[in-house]
Amino acid sequence: MKQMFNVSNAHRVKSSISNLPVRLLLGPGPSNLHPRVNQQLSTHMIGYTDQNYYKVMDETMEMMRYLFQTNNHFTIPITGAGTAAMEACVANLIEPGDNVVCCVSGYFSDRIYQMAQRYGANILKVDRKWGTWFSLDDVRDALVKHKPSLLTMVFGETSTGVKQAMAGIGQLCKEHNCLLMVDTVAALGGVPFFVDDWKVDACYTGGQKCLSGPPGISPITFSPLACAKIANRKTPVANWYLDAMLLGGYWCPEYNFANGTVTTPQPLRRYHHTTPANLVYALRESILMICEEGIENTWNRHQDAAKSLYKGLESIGLKPYLADTNEVFDQGGRLFSLTTVAVPDGLDAKLVMKYLLDKYNIEIAGGLGELAGKVWRVGLMGFNANQTNVKLLISALEEAVKASK
Repeated sequence: MKQMFNVSNAHRVKSSISNLPVRLLLGPGPSNLHPRVNQQLSTHMIGYTDQNYYKVMDETMEMMRYLFQTNNHFTIPITGAGTAAMEACVANLIEPGDNVVCCVSGYFSDRIYQMAQRYGANILKVDRKWGTWFSLDDVRDALVKHKPSLLTMVFGETSTGVKQAMAGIGQLCKEHNCLLMVDTVAALGGVPFFVDDWKVDACYTGGQKCLSGPPGISPITFSPLACAKIANRKTPVANWYLDAMLLGGYWCPEYNFANGTVTTPQPLRRYHHTTPANLVYALRESILMICEEGIENTWNRHQDAAKSLYKGLESIGLKPYLADTNEVFDQGGRLFSLTTVAVPDGLDAKLVMKYLLDKYNIEIAGGLGELAGKVWRVGLMGFNANQTNVKLLISALEEAVKASK
Protein backbone atom coordinates (compact mmCIF):
# COMPACT_ATOMS: atom_id res chain seq x y z
CA MET A 1 0.00 0.00 0.00
CA LYS A 2 1.31 3.43 -0.91
CA GLN A 3 2.36 5.43 2.15
CA MET A 4 0.60 8.77 2.41
CA PHE A 5 1.34 11.98 4.29
CA ASN A 6 -1.48 14.21 5.45
CA VAL A 7 -0.54 17.61 4.07
CA SER A 8 -2.51 19.31 6.85
CA ASN A 9 0.21 18.06 9.22
CA ALA A 10 2.95 19.97 7.40
CA HIS A 11 2.59 23.07 9.59
CA ARG A 12 2.81 20.97 12.76
CA VAL A 13 5.93 19.19 11.53
CA LYS A 14 7.55 22.48 10.58
CA SER A 15 6.74 24.02 13.98
CA SER A 16 8.47 21.22 15.90
CA ILE A 17 11.82 22.48 14.58
CA SER A 18 11.16 26.20 14.85
CA ASN A 19 10.01 25.81 18.48
CA LEU A 20 13.08 23.96 19.75
CA PRO A 21 14.25 25.39 23.10
CA VAL A 22 17.56 27.20 23.49
CA ARG A 23 19.64 25.06 25.87
CA LEU A 24 22.89 25.71 27.69
CA LEU A 25 24.67 22.44 26.97
CA LEU A 26 26.86 21.66 29.97
CA GLY A 27 26.91 17.89 29.58
CA PRO A 28 29.60 15.65 28.08
CA GLY A 29 28.86 16.94 24.59
CA PRO A 30 27.75 18.42 22.36
CA SER A 31 28.64 21.88 23.59
CA ASN A 32 27.00 25.02 22.28
CA LEU A 33 28.18 26.30 18.93
CA HIS A 34 29.98 29.60 18.92
CA PRO A 35 27.99 32.10 16.81
CA ARG A 36 30.85 32.32 14.32
CA VAL A 37 30.77 28.55 13.91
CA ASN A 38 27.00 28.47 13.64
CA GLN A 39 27.13 31.05 10.87
CA GLN A 40 29.32 28.77 8.77
CA LEU A 41 26.57 26.14 8.69
CA SER A 42 24.49 28.49 6.56
CA THR A 43 27.31 29.55 4.24
CA HIS A 44 26.52 28.80 0.60
CA MET A 45 27.60 25.44 -0.80
CA ILE A 46 30.24 24.84 -3.42
CA GLY A 47 31.12 21.54 -5.04
CA TYR A 48 33.65 19.10 -3.64
CA THR A 49 35.90 19.53 -6.72
CA ASP A 50 35.88 23.33 -6.63
CA GLN A 51 39.37 24.86 -6.37
CA ASN A 52 38.06 27.24 -3.71
CA TYR A 53 36.93 24.28 -1.63
CA TYR A 54 40.35 22.66 -2.00
CA LYS A 55 41.85 25.78 -0.41
CA VAL A 56 39.45 25.44 2.53
CA MET A 57 40.47 21.78 2.89
CA ASP A 58 44.19 22.62 2.92
CA GLU A 59 43.73 25.39 5.50
CA THR A 60 41.65 23.09 7.70
CA MET A 61 44.33 20.40 7.65
CA GLU A 62 47.05 22.94 8.44
CA MET A 63 45.19 24.24 11.50
CA MET A 64 44.35 20.70 12.66
CA ARG A 65 48.07 19.97 12.88
CA TYR A 66 48.35 22.86 15.32
CA LEU A 67 45.37 21.51 17.26
CA PHE A 68 46.97 18.05 17.55
CA GLN A 69 50.47 19.53 18.07
CA THR A 70 51.83 17.38 15.27
CA ASN A 71 53.69 17.51 11.97
CA ASN A 72 51.83 14.44 10.68
CA HIS A 73 50.93 15.07 7.05
CA PHE A 74 47.93 12.74 7.21
CA THR A 75 45.75 14.92 9.44
CA ILE A 76 42.22 15.13 8.06
CA PRO A 77 38.60 15.38 9.19
CA ILE A 78 36.51 12.22 9.09
CA THR A 79 32.94 12.65 7.88
CA GLY A 80 31.17 11.19 10.90
CA ALA A 81 30.98 11.43 14.67
CA GLY A 82 33.94 10.77 16.96
CA THR A 83 32.94 7.12 16.93
CA ALA A 84 33.58 7.06 13.17
CA ALA A 85 37.07 8.43 13.78
CA MET A 86 37.55 5.76 16.44
CA GLU A 87 36.55 3.10 13.95
CA ALA A 88 38.82 4.60 11.29
CA CYS A 89 41.78 4.00 13.61
CA VAL A 90 40.71 0.48 14.49
CA ALA A 91 39.82 -0.52 10.91
CA ASN A 92 43.05 0.77 9.39
CA LEU A 93 45.51 -0.35 12.06
CA ILE A 94 44.17 -3.85 12.77
CA GLU A 95 44.35 -6.88 10.51
CA PRO A 96 42.83 -10.25 11.42
CA GLY A 97 45.11 -12.04 13.88
CA ASP A 98 47.04 -8.94 14.98
CA ASN A 99 47.96 -8.84 18.65
CA VAL A 100 46.32 -5.81 20.23
CA VAL A 101 46.25 -4.47 23.80
CA CYS A 102 43.12 -2.56 24.80
CA CYS A 103 43.38 -0.56 28.03
CA VAL A 104 39.83 -0.38 29.41
CA SER A 105 38.73 1.71 32.38
CA GLY A 106 35.47 3.24 31.20
CA TYR A 107 32.63 3.18 28.73
CA PHE A 108 34.47 4.51 25.69
CA SER A 109 37.71 2.59 26.13
CA ASP A 110 35.48 -0.50 26.21
CA ARG A 111 33.91 0.63 22.94
CA ILE A 112 37.35 0.52 21.31
CA TYR A 113 37.75 -3.02 22.63
CA GLN A 114 34.38 -4.03 21.14
CA MET A 115 35.39 -2.61 17.76
CA ALA A 116 38.75 -4.37 17.80
CA GLN A 117 36.98 -7.68 18.35
CA ARG A 118 34.94 -7.13 15.19
CA TYR A 119 38.10 -6.66 13.12
CA GLY A 120 39.53 -10.00 14.17
CA ALA A 121 42.25 -8.91 16.55
CA ASN A 122 43.85 -11.20 19.11
CA ILE A 123 43.17 -8.96 22.08
CA LEU A 124 44.62 -8.66 25.54
CA LYS A 125 42.07 -6.59 27.46
CA VAL A 126 43.66 -4.83 30.43
CA ASP A 127 40.94 -3.74 32.84
CA ARG A 128 41.22 -1.11 35.52
CA LYS A 129 38.55 0.19 37.88
CA TRP A 130 36.42 3.01 36.51
CA GLY A 131 37.73 6.31 37.84
CA THR A 132 41.39 5.27 37.64
CA TRP A 133 44.09 5.42 34.97
CA PHE A 134 46.85 3.15 33.74
CA SER A 135 50.38 3.33 35.09
CA LEU A 136 53.54 2.93 33.07
CA ASP A 137 54.01 -0.47 34.73
CA ASP A 138 50.52 -1.56 33.59
CA VAL A 139 51.46 -0.72 30.01
CA ARG A 140 54.91 -2.29 30.22
CA ASP A 141 53.53 -5.55 31.58
CA ALA A 142 50.94 -5.76 28.79
CA LEU A 143 53.52 -5.06 26.08
CA VAL A 144 55.89 -7.71 27.40
CA LYS A 145 53.12 -10.27 27.84
CA HIS A 146 51.23 -9.85 24.57
CA LYS A 147 53.78 -8.36 22.13
CA PRO A 148 51.11 -6.29 20.35
CA SER A 149 51.32 -4.28 17.16
CA LEU A 150 48.83 -1.77 18.59
CA LEU A 151 47.93 -0.46 22.05
CA THR A 152 44.71 1.53 22.54
CA MET A 153 43.66 3.88 25.33
CA VAL A 154 41.47 6.89 26.07
CA PHE A 155 43.11 10.12 27.22
CA GLY A 156 39.93 11.80 28.45
CA GLU A 157 37.40 9.18 29.51
CA THR A 158 33.99 10.81 29.05
CA SER A 159 32.25 8.32 31.34
CA THR A 160 34.47 8.92 34.38
CA GLY A 161 36.11 12.34 33.95
CA VAL A 162 39.59 10.80 34.16
CA LYS A 163 42.65 12.17 32.40
CA GLN A 164 45.03 9.35 31.48
CA ALA A 165 48.71 9.78 32.41
CA MET A 166 50.73 9.92 29.17
CA ALA A 167 54.31 10.38 30.40
CA GLY A 168 56.55 7.67 28.92
CA ILE A 169 53.81 5.55 27.32
CA GLY A 170 54.61 6.47 23.73
CA GLN A 171 58.32 5.88 24.21
CA LEU A 172 57.61 2.51 25.83
CA CYS A 173 55.44 1.51 22.87
CA LYS A 174 58.24 2.48 20.45
CA GLU A 175 60.71 0.32 22.38
CA HIS A 176 58.34 -2.62 21.88
CA ASN A 177 57.63 -1.90 18.19
CA CYS A 178 53.99 -1.12 18.98
CA LEU A 179 51.77 1.65 17.63
CA LEU A 180 49.91 3.82 20.14
CA MET A 181 46.29 4.86 19.50
CA VAL A 182 44.71 7.47 21.81
CA ASP A 183 41.14 8.79 21.99
CA THR A 184 40.95 12.52 22.81
CA VAL A 185 37.27 13.13 21.98
CA ALA A 186 36.45 14.83 25.30
CA ALA A 187 39.78 16.59 25.66
CA LEU A 188 41.51 17.87 22.52
CA GLY A 189 41.47 21.64 22.41
CA GLY A 190 40.60 21.89 26.09
CA VAL A 191 43.39 19.92 27.80
CA PRO A 192 47.10 19.91 26.84
CA PHE A 193 47.87 17.07 24.44
CA PHE A 194 50.98 16.63 22.30
CA VAL A 195 50.77 14.00 19.55
CA ASP A 196 54.40 14.26 18.42
CA ASP A 197 56.10 14.83 21.77
CA TRP A 198 54.16 11.95 23.32
CA LYS A 199 54.87 9.66 20.33
CA VAL A 200 51.21 8.96 19.61
CA ASP A 201 50.62 7.20 16.28
CA ALA A 202 46.85 7.53 15.90
CA CYS A 203 44.70 10.17 17.54
CA TYR A 204 41.23 11.56 16.97
CA THR A 205 38.61 13.84 18.46
CA GLY A 206 35.05 15.01 17.84
CA GLY A 207 34.06 18.41 16.55
CA GLN A 208 31.27 18.92 19.06
CA LYS A 209 33.10 19.06 22.38
CA CYS A 210 36.09 21.27 23.21
CA LEU A 211 36.06 22.68 19.67
CA SER A 212 32.47 24.01 19.99
CA GLY A 213 31.83 22.75 16.50
CA PRO A 214 29.03 20.61 15.10
CA PRO A 215 28.81 16.84 15.51
CA GLY A 216 29.40 14.76 12.41
CA ILE A 217 32.92 15.96 11.58
CA SER A 218 35.93 14.52 13.47
CA PRO A 219 39.65 15.36 13.17
CA ILE A 220 42.06 12.45 12.98
CA THR A 221 45.83 12.15 12.57
CA PHE A 222 48.14 9.23 11.73
CA SER A 223 51.92 9.20 12.21
CA PRO A 224 54.25 8.08 9.40
CA LEU A 225 54.64 4.77 11.25
CA ALA A 226 50.88 4.28 11.29
CA CYS A 227 50.64 5.17 7.61
CA ALA A 228 53.40 2.69 6.77
CA LYS A 229 51.48 0.00 8.66
CA ILE A 230 48.43 0.77 6.55
CA ALA A 231 50.39 0.78 3.28
CA ASN A 232 51.91 -2.63 4.07
CA ARG A 233 48.70 -4.39 5.06
CA LYS A 234 48.28 -7.94 3.76
CA THR A 235 44.51 -7.56 3.61
CA PRO A 236 42.32 -4.66 2.46
CA VAL A 237 40.87 -2.36 5.12
CA ALA A 238 37.52 -4.00 5.94
CA ASN A 239 35.72 -0.63 6.14
CA TRP A 240 35.75 0.95 2.67
CA TYR A 241 34.29 4.30 3.78
CA LEU A 242 37.01 4.78 6.41
CA ASP A 243 39.97 3.40 4.42
CA ALA A 244 42.72 5.95 5.14
CA MET A 245 44.53 5.50 1.82
CA LEU A 246 41.31 6.10 -0.13
CA LEU A 247 40.54 9.14 2.03
CA GLY A 248 44.09 10.35 1.57
CA GLY A 249 43.64 10.23 -2.18
CA TYR A 250 41.12 13.03 -1.84
CA TRP A 251 42.45 15.02 1.11
CA CYS A 252 46.22 14.73 0.61
CA PRO A 253 47.07 12.84 -2.61
CA GLU A 254 50.63 14.16 -2.45
CA TYR A 255 51.40 11.95 0.57
CA ASN A 256 53.06 8.57 0.10
CA PHE A 257 51.86 6.29 2.91
CA ALA A 258 54.64 3.73 2.42
CA ASN A 259 57.63 6.02 2.88
CA GLY A 260 56.20 9.28 4.26
CA THR A 261 57.35 11.45 1.37
CA VAL A 262 55.40 14.35 -0.12
CA THR A 263 55.17 14.82 -3.89
CA THR A 264 55.26 18.27 -5.46
CA PRO A 265 53.39 19.51 -7.34
CA GLN A 266 50.33 17.92 -5.79
CA PRO A 267 48.74 15.15 -7.87
CA LEU A 268 45.08 15.43 -8.78
CA ARG A 269 42.69 14.71 -5.92
CA ARG A 270 40.74 11.46 -6.32
CA TYR A 271 37.04 11.49 -5.48
CA HIS A 272 36.09 9.36 -2.48
CA HIS A 273 32.75 10.60 -1.16
CA THR A 274 30.82 13.85 -1.15
CA THR A 275 32.12 15.67 1.89
CA PRO A 276 29.71 17.82 3.97
CA ALA A 277 31.07 21.21 2.96
CA ASN A 278 29.25 23.20 5.63
CA LEU A 279 30.50 20.91 8.40
CA VAL A 280 34.03 21.41 7.11
CA TYR A 281 33.50 25.19 7.07
CA ALA A 282 32.25 25.03 10.67
CA LEU A 283 35.12 22.82 11.84
CA ARG A 284 37.61 25.14 10.15
CA GLU A 285 36.07 28.15 11.94
CA SER A 286 36.11 26.41 15.33
CA ILE A 287 39.81 25.57 15.02
CA LEU A 288 40.59 29.02 13.60
CA MET A 289 39.20 30.50 16.81
CA ILE A 290 41.57 28.34 18.86
CA CYS A 291 44.45 29.49 16.67
CA GLU A 292 43.43 33.12 17.25
CA GLU A 293 43.13 32.65 21.02
CA GLY A 294 46.33 30.61 21.19
CA ILE A 295 46.04 26.98 22.19
CA GLU A 296 47.84 27.51 25.52
CA ASN A 297 45.32 30.23 26.39
CA THR A 298 42.48 27.90 25.44
CA TRP A 299 43.87 25.18 27.71
CA ASN A 300 44.23 27.68 30.57
CA ARG A 301 40.66 28.92 30.11
CA HIS A 302 39.32 25.36 30.44
CA GLN A 303 41.45 24.74 33.53
CA ASP A 304 40.36 27.99 35.19
CA ALA A 305 36.69 27.18 34.54
CA ALA A 306 37.13 23.69 36.01
CA LYS A 307 38.83 25.03 39.15
CA SER A 308 35.99 27.48 39.66
CA LEU A 309 33.54 24.61 39.27
CA TYR A 310 35.32 22.59 41.97
CA LYS A 311 35.15 25.55 44.39
CA GLY A 312 31.53 26.19 43.53
CA LEU A 313 30.57 22.57 44.15
CA GLU A 314 32.24 22.68 47.54
CA SER A 315 30.34 25.85 48.43
CA ILE A 316 26.97 24.09 47.95
CA GLY A 317 27.92 20.82 49.63
CA LEU A 318 28.78 18.79 46.53
CA LYS A 319 32.09 17.40 45.35
CA PRO A 320 33.73 15.89 42.27
CA TYR A 321 33.58 12.10 42.02
CA LEU A 322 37.36 11.93 41.75
CA ALA A 323 38.91 12.75 45.11
CA ASP A 324 41.72 14.97 43.87
CA THR A 325 43.26 16.39 40.73
CA ASN A 326 46.71 16.49 39.20
CA GLU A 327 47.63 19.65 37.36
CA VAL A 328 50.80 18.18 35.82
CA PHE A 329 49.80 18.04 32.16
CA ASP A 330 51.16 14.57 31.34
CA GLN A 331 50.07 12.89 34.59
CA GLY A 332 46.73 11.31 35.45
CA GLY A 333 43.95 13.11 37.29
CA ARG A 334 40.71 14.97 36.72
CA LEU A 335 39.84 15.96 33.18
CA PHE A 336 39.33 19.72 33.24
CA SER A 337 36.92 19.70 30.29
CA LEU A 338 34.60 17.08 31.85
CA THR A 339 33.90 16.72 35.57
CA THR A 340 32.03 13.86 37.19
CA VAL A 341 30.12 15.13 40.23
CA ALA A 342 29.20 12.68 43.01
CA VAL A 343 25.43 12.38 43.57
CA PRO A 344 24.66 12.59 47.31
CA ASP A 345 23.24 9.44 48.89
CA GLY A 346 19.47 9.22 48.68
CA LEU A 347 19.15 11.81 45.92
CA ASP A 348 17.61 10.93 42.53
CA ALA A 349 20.11 12.19 39.96
CA LYS A 350 17.48 12.29 37.21
CA LEU A 351 15.21 14.62 39.17
CA VAL A 352 18.01 17.16 39.51
CA MET A 353 18.79 16.94 35.79
CA LYS A 354 15.10 17.39 34.94
CA TYR A 355 14.83 20.42 37.21
CA LEU A 356 17.82 22.09 35.56
CA LEU A 357 16.43 21.38 32.12
CA ASP A 358 12.84 22.41 32.81
CA LYS A 359 13.52 25.59 34.79
CA TYR A 360 16.87 26.84 33.49
CA ASN A 361 17.31 25.12 30.11
CA ILE A 362 20.63 23.75 31.39
CA GLU A 363 21.59 20.27 30.27
CA ILE A 364 23.95 18.09 32.26
CA ALA A 365 24.19 14.32 31.95
CA GLY A 366 23.98 11.31 34.24
CA GLY A 367 26.46 8.51 34.66
CA LEU A 368 27.00 5.64 32.24
CA GLY A 369 27.46 1.95 33.01
CA GLU A 370 28.51 1.25 36.57
CA LEU A 371 28.36 4.97 37.40
CA ALA A 372 24.70 5.32 36.39
CA GLY A 373 22.83 7.17 39.16
CA LYS A 374 26.08 7.80 41.02
CA VAL A 375 27.43 10.83 39.16
CA TRP A 376 26.44 13.79 37.06
CA ARG A 377 28.70 14.60 34.14
CA VAL A 378 29.36 18.31 33.70
CA GLY A 379 31.14 19.56 30.61
CA LEU A 380 32.84 22.93 30.42
CA MET A 381 33.98 22.64 26.85
CA GLY A 382 35.00 25.05 24.15
CA PHE A 383 32.80 28.16 23.97
CA ASN A 384 31.07 27.05 27.19
CA ALA A 385 34.23 26.99 29.33
CA ASN A 386 33.81 30.35 31.03
CA GLN A 387 33.21 31.81 34.48
CA THR A 388 29.69 33.06 33.70
CA ASN A 389 28.47 29.55 32.94
CA VAL A 390 30.09 28.17 36.09
CA LYS A 391 28.33 30.74 38.30
CA LEU A 392 24.99 30.10 36.61
CA LEU A 393 25.32 26.33 36.92
CA ILE A 394 26.32 26.39 40.59
CA SER A 395 23.38 28.64 41.48
CA ALA A 396 20.90 26.52 39.53
CA LEU A 397 22.37 23.26 40.80
CA GLU A 398 22.07 24.35 44.42
CA GLU A 399 18.40 25.13 43.86
CA ALA A 400 17.79 21.89 41.96
CA VAL A 401 19.34 19.73 44.68
CA LYS A 402 17.21 21.37 47.41
CA ALA A 403 14.06 21.02 45.32
CA SER A 404 14.76 17.33 44.60
CA LYS A 405 15.29 16.17 48.18
